[in-house]
Amino acid sequence: MIRLEHEGPVARLLIDRAARRNAFTLEMWEEMPRLLARAQELPGLRVLVLEAAEPGAFCAGADIAELLANKDDLAWRRRNQQAINAAQFALARFPLPTVAMIRGDAVGAGCGMAVACDIRVAADDARIGITPAKLGLIYPLHDVKLLVDLIGPGQARRMLFTGSLLDSEEARRVGLFELRDSEFDGLIAAIVAASSHSTRQLKAFVRRILDGQVADDAETLAIFADAFEGPDFIEGVNAFLEKRRPDFAGREGSGT
Repeated sequence: MIRLEHEGPVARLLIDRAARRNAFTLEMWEEMPRLLARAQELPGLRVLVLEAAEPGAFCAGADIAELLANKDDLAWRRRNQQAINAAQFALARFPLPTVAMIRGDAVGAGCGMAVACDIRVAADDARIGITPAKLGLIYPLHDVKLLVDLIGPGQARRMLFTGSLLDSEEARRVGLFELRDSEFDGLIAAIVAASSHSTRQLKAFVRRILDGQVADDAETLAIFADAFEGPDFIEGVNAFLEKRRPDFAGREGSGT
């Protein structure tokens, strides 16, 4: 199904339903916010990785068999819609950096989860697409906005209107994938080494901008100013002057 593993500063949210190409069920959607809430409480966490537990598809989308079995059940459909919206909202607004490691297909809901993460790393066999138009269905507005924010309205329309799957090279060209899988370890190491206080606040600033804020307010100005009095700034400056790598781990104010 879906489960959380934790080792040091890195947590992994694992999609573990390989027999069904990691297709998502209602139960899995409802479990995701609970696992994300648990992850937030992990001591010393710096980054969350979303990936398949086994080689194969990242996520083939919603479980079509479950959808068909409940297509005439209005209460179930409403519950499923609410669960999808809640899970995607929680993933997109997880306070720490999130990375989707994509191997194989990320289709429909799989694409939505990948786009809800901060950074997407893809293997050469990765394919990504959004296929509701092939089924006469609609993609959630929240997820459409995430897609438009990431790749712009023109490319988003192409994906949504055609339901085409983009291979890894095309997905990188349009901005869906930022890095190759060979760059994954270096990315995670760099995030872990950075100030968690900085990455938390910078992620929150990016979210404010994506949600429509265009100028500083009293809160963002205070966050900027207060950083100069925090222990991470002191450590960062000392490390710079001493020509060494900063050690932010475990410091008060570092977000750990």
